[in-house]
Amino acid sequence: MGHLDHATFGWLTPALSYAMACIGAALGLRCTVRALDATGRSRRNWLLTAASAIGTGIWTMHFVAMLGFGVTGTDIRYDVPLTILSLVVAMAVVGIGVFAVGYGRDRVRSLLVGGLTTGVGVASMHYMGMAALRLHGEVRYDPLLVALSVLIAVVAATAALWAALNIHAPAAVAFASLVMGGAVSSMHYTGMLAVSVDVAPSAAALPGATVMQFIFPLAVGLGSYLFITSAFVALSPTAGERAAYASAERLTEPDERAVDVAPPGFRTTETARHS
Repeated sequence: MGHLDHATFGWLTPALSYAMACIGAALGLRCTVRALDATGRSRRNWLLTAASAIGTGIWTMHFVAMLGFGVTGTDIRYDVPLTILSLVVAMAVVGIGVFAVGYGRDRVRSLLVGGLTTGVGVASMHYMGMAALRLHGEVRYDPLLVALSVLIAVVAATAALWAALNIHAPAAVAFASLVMGGAVSSMHYTGMLAVSVDVAPSAAALPGATVMQFIFPLAVGLGSYLFITSAFVALSPTAGERAAYASAERLTEPDERAVDVAPPGFRTTETARHS
């Protein structure tokens, strides 16, 4: 059995992956809060942004953490199509959960459906990403730890969506994001603890791409997307701010309905000058 190292670069990859999870969670929660205050197309767009942010953040967290994953006795490669599919699945399934909350009439039911769907989406992304591993040997899983990791994902997702429904203060959302980031990281490393590898040494070339050839550039690109989108969301006005701006504009605009009517027999100075 090969020795598994989950932090070949020390604390760098766990800390960076936790930061990615927190950024994705914060952005997703903030967009969900904006969506609940909006209507029509605006609500849909905010929910789409929330789904892409949470899905991207979770995927980036997973594969940044995998940068530090190594197995003695074998190289590691990644199946490129399956790895990309794991990202698409993460955003799609998380999107179903977010839309369930955004458009649900019964808050309790929509929260349970959204939390379950989003949590299963997180777990699906994780294990699909693990299925993309290519190495010399056989990967095995501890069923109890796998079940625990899925449970953590569902609880974390439900708690995060509850926060989006009930907590609107920026400081509270930030705290909820830190908690969700920790829960997502816990889910990842619990799932990784479930892994064992029976190494079968071989000189044959492994299919797929190395982590630096594929995962690292994609993770950097998606991380940049999260930062840019975070800046956009932070700078865009909220529904309350837009209403305040509109009210201020109405107060400063001249009243076009006002008519300058002078009383009978009254002549202004300008009129008197020309008479």
